[in-house]
Amino acid sequence: MNQTDKIYVAGHRGMVGSALVRALERRGYMNIVTADRAALDLRDAPAMRAFLAAEKPDVVIGAAARVGGIHANSTYPAEFIYDNLAAALNLTHEAWQAGVKRLLFLGSTCIYPRLAPQPIPESALLSGPLEPSNEAYAIAKIAGLKLCQHYRAQYGVTYHSVMPTNLYGPGDHYDLMNSHVLPALLRKMHEAKLAGAPAVPIWGSGTPRREFLHVDDCAEAILHLLELDAPPDLVNIGTGSDVTIRELAETVRCVVGFEGELAFDATKPDGTPRKLCDTTLLRSLGWSPSISLEAGLRSTYSDLLEKLRSGSVRGWSTVDDRR
Repeated sequence: MNQTDKIYVAGHRGMVGSALVRALERRGYMNIVTADRAALDLRDAPAMRAFLAAEKPDVVIGAAARVGGIHANSTYPAEFIYDNLAAALNLTHEAWQAGVKRLLFLGSTCIYPRLAPQPIPESALLSGPLEPSNEAYAIAKIAGLKLCQHYRAQYGVTYHSVMPTNLYGPGDHYDLMNSHVLPALLRKMHEAKLAGAPAVPIWGSGTPRREFLHVDDCAEAILHLLELDAPPDLVNIGTGSDVTIRELAETVRCVVGFEGELAFDATKPDGTPRKLCDTTLLRSLGWSPSISLEAGLRSTYSDLLEKLRSGSVRGWSTVDDRR
C-alpha cells in the first residue's frame, strides 16, 4: 500500500473505522473512500458489486461489523451471525470480483477457543470449542478469516486478517446493557458519581483477565501491516499484557472519580476466563503499542463527557460499526 492508492474503509463511522481514517490522513493518505449505511448495505451483494465497480479501490479495509458485549451476543445471536457473515462474504468476494489486490479483514481475539493457551498464539484458531456466549459472532468472523486465507492461496491476492484484542477509545459506544465491559463501566461509574450512588453493580466475579488496546494504537498497527509487502495471513494486535476485571474497574473508578463501592454479581456470567493475545509475531514485524491503559482511559472518559454534553452518545452498534 502506498499514498497514491485509493483506499475503501468499510465501517468508517465505527470506532476502528474512524480511527483508521484519522491514521490514514495523518500519514498523508488522501484518496479515502467511505460509504455509510444509507449509501451501502454490506449485506447486499449487488449493491456491494456496484459500489466497488464504480469506485475501483486499490485497497479495501473491512472494519465493519455488528459487535457487542455478553448480553448483546447472548440476546441477538441470529443478527450477530447473519450480519457479520453476510458482510464478510460480500466484502471479500466482491472485492476479488472487482480486481482488488489488497484487502485487510478485522477479526477479534474473542473468536479464539474459550480455553486457548495463554497468551493466545495465532495457531490456536479453531483448536478447541468456542465461548458459548460469543459463538454466533465468532463463527461469522472465522469464516471471514478463512475467506481471506483461501482467496489469497488460490488467486494470489494479498488478502489478510488481523485479530485485535479488546479495543476502546474515541468513537466507542456506551450503552449500559449492550456495550463491552470498559465503555459500560465508564458510563456506569460516571452516572453513579453524578447520582451520589453508594455502589456500582458489575456483572461477574471480577476475576477474568482481559487485555485492552487503545483504538488509535490498533489503527497504527493495521496500517503498519498494510504497508508490508508480504504480511502473514493472520496477526494478533494487542499489548501483550492484561488486567483482571476488578483491576480494570478500580482504575476506571479512579479516572472517573467515583467514590462508592464496586458490587460484583457472581451470579452473572464471566465469559472467557482469560483472553490475552501473544503479540510475538506483531512485534517481530516491527510494531508495538504506545498508549498506556490509564492514559487511554482518561482520553476515553473525556470522549464520553464530550458526547454526553453534545447529546451524541451512541447506542448499540450495527453492521456499520466495529470495536
